[in-house]
Order: sequence, then structure tokens, then C-alpha cells
Amino acid sequence: QVQLVESGGGSVQAGGSLRVSCAASGGTVHIYTMGWFRQAPGKEREFVAAQSWTGGSTEYADSVKGRFFISRNNAENTVALQMTSLKPEDTATYYCAVGRPWSGRNTNFSSWGRGTQVTVSP
Repeated sequence: QVQLVESGGGSVQAGGSLRVSCAASGGTVHIYTMGWFRQAPGKEREFVAAQSWTGGSTEYADSVKGRFFISRNNAENTVALQMTSLKPEDTATYYCAVGRPWSGRNTNFSSWGRGTQVTVSP
């Protein structure tokens, strides 16, 4: 069972940038698809981004495409989400997840972190 711990959330004004990270441990993490999801108050959890274990395949939600960038470091078992041009509607708890095999947003994500809060003020 892979354990995931997110960090790096915080508060920023609209138009700003934040970077959230996720550290994974346990299991052979480097063979997993790694992804990010988010959940805003009163809303369902939604897909944000995912990257295959080689880094060769990446998928983004339309709402973040061109603004958010996912990257992973298999040597350090980490995945990061660089968020730019943030909007108030990006406010949510951001969750890291791993799963396999690669199927983009439809990957069977089997392990989840506890989340980190991102708040974007107008």
C-alpha cells in the first residue's frame, strides 16, 4: 500500500501561483500513474491532472489546461503540481493519488493522500 502526503498548499490572490507537492512511500511507486484531484466545498471531487510513470503521457482537465503543470521525480518518489494564473474557482482541497495502469483521468487510482488546502482570493 502506497502512502501519500501532500504539502505546499496555502492562500494566494487571483493571478498568483502556488506549487503543491506529494511525497509517496511504500510499494514500487515509480511504476504508478500519479495524479491530482480537487474538491471544493459542496462539490464533488474532480480530476485535475495525471502523468504516467514514464512521464511520457500527461492529461489535464480542460479547466486547468495551460495554467497547471504536473511533474514527477521518480528518484525521489514525488509529484508536484505547479499552478499559475490562479482563479478563485481553483479554491479547493487538492489530493494526490496513485494508480495503474495508465488511463489518464480514468486510471484506477487506488491510494490517496489526505489533501492540502488551496485558497485563491479575488
